[in-house]
Amino acid sequence: MADRTPPLTVDALRDLVETGEIDTVVVAFTDMQGRLQGKRFAARHFLDDVLEHGTEGCNYLLAVDADMNTVDGYAMSSWERGYGDFAMHPDLVTLRRTPWDAATALVTADLAWPDGGPVVASPRQILRRQLDRLAELGWSAHVGTELEFIVFRDTYEQAWTGGYRDLTPANQYNVDYSLLGTGRIEPLLRRIRNEMGAAGMRVESAKGECNLGQHEIAFRYDEALTTCDQHSVYKTGAKAIASQEGTALTFMAKYDAREGNSCHIHLSLRDENGTPVFAGDGPGGMSDTMRHFLAGQLAALRDFALLYAPNINSYKRFRPGSFAPTAVAWGHDNRTCALRVVGHSPAALRFENRVPGGDVNPYLAVAGMVAAGLYGIEHKLTLAEPVTGNAYTAEGVEHVPATLREAAALWEASTVARAAFGDEVVAHYLNTARVEQDAYDTAVTDWERYRSFERM
Repeated sequence: MADRTPPLTVDALRDLVETGEIDTVVVAFTDMQGRLQGKRFAARHFLDDVLEHGTEGCNYLLAVDADMNTVDGYAMSSWERGYGDFAMHPDLVTLRRTPWDAATALVTADLAWPDGGPVVASPRQILRRQLDRLAELGWSAHVGTELEFIVFRDTYEQAWTGGYRDLTPANQYNVDYSLLGTGRIEPLLRRIRNEMGAAGMRVESAKGECNLGQHEIAFRYDEALTTCDQHSVYKTGAKAIASQEGTALTFMAKYDAREGNSCHIHLSLRDENGTPVFAGDGPGGMSDTMRHFLAGQLAALRDFALLYAPNINSYKRFRPGSFAPTAVAWGHDNRTCALRVVGHSPAALRFENRVPGGDVNPYLAVAGMVAAGLYGIEHKLTLAEPVTGNAYTAEGVEHVPATLREAAALWEASTVARAAFGDEVVAHYLNTARVEQDAYDTAVTDWERYRSFERM
């Protein structure tokens, strides 16, 4: 894995603590649902104790549902096992200031069991394992994630109290690329951009999107683990800033019947000298490695859909003509395909996975993309012909799973998933899907009440 420079060094942190500019350090990790969990420490205690020894957290944090309810079915954490602790070891190359929280720094942690063994089902460890497999071939993955969100002029508390009904979007019409539309909430967008930059991320741009109040802030690509770390910090920080501004924003995959929130993920490979691996003399300027890697994406996409679309709501994005894909197909700069090959120069050649939504856990999605590519390389899979027209109506192609239930069944039966991730990881995330599915199956929705209360 490439060397990484921390946004904030430990020595600089010591100086900031000494002058009183930093008084709090957050130790965090990303849970199964893609959320930051952890503890806030007095900065001096962090430096004196946690820096060297780490800290602990209840292992139920990787065995709960979205509401933080303890649920059955997890081998690693249960009432029978006593809900013990795992260790949280700060990865100091992730140390950064978080300007949206006064006088605060944050560091991302890796999880380990008390005996020092890794918690293999933790999202960051799952990605690390796949990146290690790449490194054995002399390659590293560079990744960019493009997160969309919808902004409302209601607070999170108002949204909750009102049952998330009748919220006021920040824009009343489609503001895709509109400078006038983005200007309406530029103070919020500017805060997010600038404070993410101050947290050590390299912001590229902000633009409006199609849904009402929908926007996207793009960051420069980086080494895969760094990008995923930053992705999780960004989501938490953006919500915090929105709350401080008296607004609310959501990354949920499908808020309403209009366009959903996507998280397109771009990936390329480089060798140990930093030379791009995907460029070559083949069709479209692609190397054999890229063609095999891309073929692996297609071969494993349905099996790995659970990693790209982890929730019930995720699958409501996949509708024809929605700019969310339905066809397991690839094309050159074709936004109707699940996989889009882009790049105007050999150094920029990459592919974009358009399946994930804004609710995706980046570590799991990128791990899936790397594992799928390695499967294609190991088996020298032949790349199908690109789709040049409308992939929504293309014949002879498979389709993205339509429901979480379908995705979970594919994941459970996948020999590719078990070979890449191991039985423990497959079982862990299969249980997560089953818990989510069961919660949905027992819920009574507003749609059902409106449809049935009087008329049935």
